[in-house]
Amino acid sequence: MNVVLTQDVDKLGLRGDVVNVARGYARNFLLPRGLAAVATPGLVKEIEKRDAQRARHEAKTVDEARAIAKRVEGVELRFDVNAGPTGALFGSVTATNVADRLWEEQKLRVDRRKLQMDTIKRIGRYSVPFDVFADVVAEIKVVVAPEGQELPPEEELAALEEAERAEAVAEAEAASVEEEQATAAVEEAIAEEDTAVDETAEEGEAPAPDPPEGVQPA
Repeated sequence: MNVVLTQDVDKLGLRGDVVNVARGYARNFLLPRGLAAVATPGLVKEIEKRDAQRARHEAKTVDEARAIAKRVEGVELRFDVNAGPTGALFGSVTATNVADRLWEEQKLRVDRRKLQMDTIKRIGRYSVPFDVFADVVAEIKVVVAPEGQELPPEEELAALEEAERAEAVAEAEAASVEEEQATAAVEEAIAEEDTAVDETAEEGEAPAPDPPEGVQPA
């Protein structure tokens, strides 16, 4: 089933992408959550028109590309986000967010598919490669900081990331121990049940009755 993503969906696509997904996944997850819309011919045509308009803003020559690269490399995009104590985001920053911010602040239309970045899920300083033109790549500076706060120094960011990693390892180990204990408990219960069945069977075995007088046992 073809749908148009109305929001970026991790490991599936970016907003505006037309993707083919299982019908159940679309109807039970994407559509009810407002993450996608059915790819009707009219909607697909509108997206193609929008892409064509955006393409007119792109560099047509190396000189134009270099001018755009120089322009974007001189700015720093800041995203204020909600983050946990270890720096993990309650949400994410995607290529679509970066492209939207470039338009808002620089009035520069950028094809988000030309931004070579993974979804950002932690506070920090990032450099996002932007394929402006053939052999022309710009580096866009992105700062993802806790809302209303300055970004901690690199050493503290590294320590926070290490703390989160250690916490994840501890949780995984705890889950593994719980699983092993649960498995052992089940095995013990099964063994006890088998023992009880065997004991009951032994107790229920009555001795053979004595044969009547004058009858020799077989």
